Amino acid sequence: MSDAQPAPKKTAGPKWETDARDEIRGALRKFQRPLQDLVERDANEGDTRLLVTDFLCMALGYDKYEDLTTEYAVRGEFADYGVRIDKQLIAFIEVKRAAQQLNARHLRQVETYAVKEGLEWIILTNGQRWQAYHVSVATGQQVATNLALDVDLLADEAAPKKIERLFHLHRSALKRGTIDELWKRQAATSPQALAEVLQSSSVLDAVRKEIRRQSGFNAEVSDLEEILRAGVIKPDLLIQAGK
Repeated sequence: MSDAQPAPKKTAGPKWETDARDEIRGALRKFQRPLQDLVERDANEGDTRLLVTDFLCMALGYDKYEDLTTEYAVRGEFADYGVRIDKQLIAFIEVKRAAQQLNARHLRQVETYAVKEGLEWIILTNGQRWQAYHVSVATGQQVATNLALDVDLLADEAAPKKIERLFHLHRSALKRGTIDELWKRQAATSPQALAEVLQSSSVLDAVRKEIRRQSGFNAEVSDLEEILRAGVIKPDLLIQAGK
């Protein structure tokens, strides 16, 4: 008789994760046709907001009375939606009409609201496309706003990929900070972050040792840094890294 033990069964994730993904999966099918209709008839922003509200509630798990505040007042101006979880303001949502392409001007508008309220997250959407941005403000530095996720509900893309990105906008996931973990992973491996790593003393020293091992030439660390900056790392990354 064999003493081999059966392989352990893979355990499913927490029930809340499964439920959230199931809600999103069902809503993607349900909203496909209504969303397509809005785009085709170039529906106005008001009609788009109706669909966005329904999607937030049916797909992303928000309670329209407890979690969402329309026309959220921000020092004399108004964000389309304020998102509260357990009474704490988490994010602002800016909505544009369904057929309108999202652009940097729309982003700057809601970014201002987030900075004024000290929020890290803003969502820009036209119902079809959903973008989440992380906002950070360091003392003495400019506001840094970076895209964390982008999903087009009508794009010719496999549903599981859309679900995986939308999952981080679901109330249950946002409450648990999964989007913060997503952002940390992306920020740690961003081109800007890698540019800084490549210029660090430990990496430059390791490069110097590898060059010596391969060629016998003992390069100066300062020379290697200059070569990286002049011909390897893109100039815009040097600027963003403060070099």
